[in-house]
Amino acid sequence: MLRSAAFVPLLTLSLPVSAQDMVPATLAGHAALPALSFSAPPANAPEEAWVSGRFTAGTAPVNTPQSLEANGLMRPFFGQPIQGFSAYAFTRDPQGAIYALIDNGFGSLANSSDALLSFTRLVPDFDTGRVEVRARVWLRDPDRKVPFRIVHEATEARYLTGADFDPESIQVVGDRVFIGEEFGPFMITATLDGVILDVQETRLGEETLRSPDHPALTVPSEAGADWRVPRSRGFEGMAMTPDGAMLWAMLEGAILDAEGNSEDGVVRVLGYDPAAGDWTGESFRFRFTEGAVAIGDFNFIDDTRALVIERDAGQGHPSLACAEGQSEGCFRTPARVKRITLIDTARIDAEGYVARLAQIDLMDIADPEGLARLPTDGDVPEGRFVFPFVTIESVILDGPEHILVGNDNNLPFSAGRQLGVADSNEMIRLHVPELLAAR
Repeated sequence: MLRSAAFVPLLTLSLPVSAQDMVPATLAGHAALPALSFSAPPANAPEEAWVSGRFTAGTAPVNTPQSLEANGLMRPFFGQPIQGFSAYAFTRDPQGAIYALIDNGFGSLANSSDALLSFTRLVPDFDTGRVEVRARVWLRDPDRKVPFRIVHEATEARYLTGADFDPESIQVVGDRVFIGEEFGPFMITATLDGVILDVQETRLGEETLRSPDHPALTVPSEAGADWRVPRSRGFEGMAMTPDGAMLWAMLEGAILDAEGNSEDGVVRVLGYDPAAGDWTGESFRFRFTEGAVAIGDFNFIDDTRALVIERDAGQGHPSLACAEGQSEGCFRTPARVKRITLIDTARIDAEGYVARLAQIDLMDIADPEGLARLPTDGDVPEGRFVFPFVTIESVILDGPEHILVGNDNNLPFSAGRQLGVADSNEMIRLHVPELLAAR
């Protein structure tokens, strides 16, 4: 059993980890923030921060099924996009708003130096279908805690950009914000108003884990020897126990062994003590469902059980998959595996794998009341709803029988809901009593 208190050894069970049951999900609410939503940068940010997306030409993810021009979006943008929500925190603010993390900007270190890093608070209104954005908080390093040169090194406020870090997971513990990051990967600690307090390397046991984007690495570097975390496979989910005593940081995908071979189908989860400000040395393994290649988010629902988003690298409804030789009016790599899995950290088998209890399919959601607010291209059966996005990256509990799920819309690249239309940031409320009751 994984304990919430720090430095308690991991207890393993001799029982095997059982396969999970598939259970139903019903749409209870649907809201969206339009793709082209922007905010002004902070008043004391460099003038160049008023323009973003200048370096995105030719940098679309390989699985994007349309050209950028087909999405109808022209760059650069005026202002900072409110997009790319990559995690929801377990803790809400005093008014009940959801802390939501915005990722590095446009998907890579190379194209995001004009995207300022931030988190915000979201309030979905499922009656109107709108999402209210409150109090965007900009991450900055005035006290020079970041141990390497940043884009805005010589400025007073030292606002962080997507060329400095790729923040992907967030938790709020008291008056501190903890952010799991991909480039290092690093654990970042900040104040509630965005001032960086600490940047820590990642340790698995006594070993420091690095990715090829770690600022200390130089070219050439050797997989397995110099880095074990493949690019874009750093921290993607980070769950906090309800008492706030422990954080469990989950890598997005498989790491490499010392010879450079991948631990295919397996994700490592590392324990961190927020009070001590250090890794505990505890860890466990999560095994993917068949067809999944990455996790999207990770949040507890009680002391030991937690939700994990699993996904493939596709987007768009499978009924519009491109035929051989077809390149227009279809999805090159359609979405097929988009799941939310309930795990139990009190059940770890002898090999260190966590138990999988139940699972829902985000490509097959019941919608008997017709609550879907956006049209979906493809042959979606009447009374059904799909969430066909390449990056589904946020999930939290929302009462005893409901969860909230959100996508990262990857502005300006992704178009999974409709062909040729840039995705919005969507939030859905799902009624999933059987999932949450699974034991």
